[in-house]
Amino acid sequence: MKGERSPEARVFELESFQDYLSFERGLSAPTLDGYLRDVARLIEGARKRGISAPSEMTYELLRDHVSGLTEEGYARSTVARAISSMRSYFRFLMEEGVIEADPSEQLEAPRSGRRLPSVLTVSEVQLLLSAIEIDNVASARDRAILEILYGCGLRVSELCALTLRDLDLDEGLVRVIGKGAKERLVPVGLDARVSVRRYLRELRPELDRGDTEGRLFLNRRGRRLSRMGVWKILRRYVERAGIEKSVTPHTLRHSFATHLLEGGADLASVQEMLGHADISTTDIYTHVDRSHVRQVHRSHHPRS
Repeated sequence: MKGERSPEARVFELESFQDYLSFERGLSAPTLDGYLRDVARLIEGARKRGISAPSEMTYELLRDHVSGLTEEGYARSTVARAISSMRSYFRFLMEEGVIEADPSEQLEAPRSGRRLPSVLTVSEVQLLLSAIEIDNVASARDRAILEILYGCGLRVSELCALTLRDLDLDEGLVRVIGKGAKERLVPVGLDARVSVRRYLRELRPELDRGDTEGRLFLNRRGRRLSRMGVWKILRRYVERAGIEKSVTPHTLRHSFATHLLEGGADLASVQEMLGHADISTTDIYTHVDRSHVRQVHRSHHPRS
């Protein structure tokens, strides 16, 4: 599907969705192909019903589509993946401002257990950050990016959208515009503030060529840094650090939440910092945290 330039692909944001799955979600090639096939099948069915844009899709349409898959004899796992694909697609469209309401919110997938997010340990995060050459001015931006992603728990799209006006380093806060154009303030830790200040002082003035739209993070051409650009930066340092786990920008967000809970933060505060509308979304991190607690118990309790 990459390289598709048809009007349909442009209207339904298929190329951008593919980039999102590849560079923000970090999906493997087989999973990526499956998601794209699922969404393409949905769009094909929608167009047969006279729908010409994502904003015209309704919950009823999606429900009928899922029922059709079941009636055609698709396995439960295939139907569950199709629902997951649709949810990802409409979350992406919401994030990009293409649609104002998510018609997939009410879809119920076959129950198959809840998947825990992949996270880095605290030592692995330190290893990752240590892979950046501190004495290299060109790496000042990369250090600031990773410190903000991990230290503030931002989505990569939120990071790319940050402007200079969003930063208040004196107060240690950053203003983030999240999904649904919802605004939140997130604390910026000392290490992240130091890294961002260095980037602003030593590198960003060289990158700024006047066409930046006020964006905080710029690429080498002086333009807004893209999701793909962030993903490539992260991959470079993951490889340099010798970390063998699959690490995406979202992994740093998961790690941010998990490490806060491991350190004793309450769930409501973590929810606010992540920008989750529903605390049940944040609740998955308590399952990750419980695994940490069990490990501590096994390691330190005399009767474990």
